[in-house]
Amino acid sequence: MSRSRLVPGAEVVAVPGRGLAVRTPEGEFLSVRTADADQDTLLAVLTGAAAPPQDERLGRVVRAFEEAGYLGEAPRHAPWPAARGAVRILGDPVLTGPLTEQLAALGARPYTSPAAPGGAPLTVEDLLDGDPAAVVWCLDGPVPDGLWDAADRLPGHGVAWLRCHREGWQAYVEPVAAAPGDVTSAHVRSRRLAATPAYRELAAYWSGPRTSGAPVRLAPAAVTLLTALLADDLTRWATDAPAGSGLPARRRLRRVDLRSLTVTEHPVLPVPDVVPTPKKAR
Repeated sequence: MSRSRLVPGAEVVAVPGRGLAVRTPEGEFLSVRTADADQDTLLAVLTGAAAPPQDERLGRVVRAFEEAGYLGEAPRHAPWPAARGAVRILGDPVLTGPLTEQLAALGARPYTSPAAPGGAPLTVEDLLDGDPAAVVWCLDGPVPDGLWDAADRLPGHGVAWLRCHREGWQAYVEPVAAAPGDVTSAHVRSRRLAATPAYRELAAYWSGPRTSGAPVRLAPAAVTLLTALLADDLTRWATDAPAGSGLPARRRLRRVDLRSLTVTEHPVLPVPDVVPTPKKAR
């Protein structure tokens, strides 16, 4: 049986004149009250270099670490499940190429495919061709009206649906939709329109046409960040990994400032279906 040790992100530091302190995975410092327990032995136990203590005083301190969630078995990285390996990637090559490489390195089986010939919109049947477990769509620009309507139906067919797009110097990584009732791209558009006083302008911007000067070119660092966010979300879905800090992945819209590479998270919920107004009896 492997020995418990500090979980990733938790560290213990000796503070001059104040004893030990633990730096939590969230970045906070907490004092450790060891009473008269031997600190060197405690550190050996916390790093997995020594067996669990027989001394009751030391045992109480170790149990406190366990109860606080700072001590556990050595982490094991779950492999990418074969049943969720096939990931279809569509969109602009500046993003789809690096994303394909990242997902392949993580154990998925990504493959790229072009949009429908002649610019015709893809149907949900088109998107399901090849039996993908997930579909990812990356755009180096705004989303044209109706482009993702069919893809929004993928969760109802048991296929995970993830997407990102760019609007000027801002990029948006939308939540993973993996089951009926999850947040779709249409929900995100509705929520964004409802949240801004410039909803007419935003709707016009999406619909186009748009006049712009020199084009925005994604720097390699920005591409790496965007594709890493997508790959992490998809990995957590595929392996059923617990959510990290922050908002749940299925209820989180991330906005990336491509100039400073700053990421902000915004909660987003599905938009309920509107109940039709009953007709008046004649």
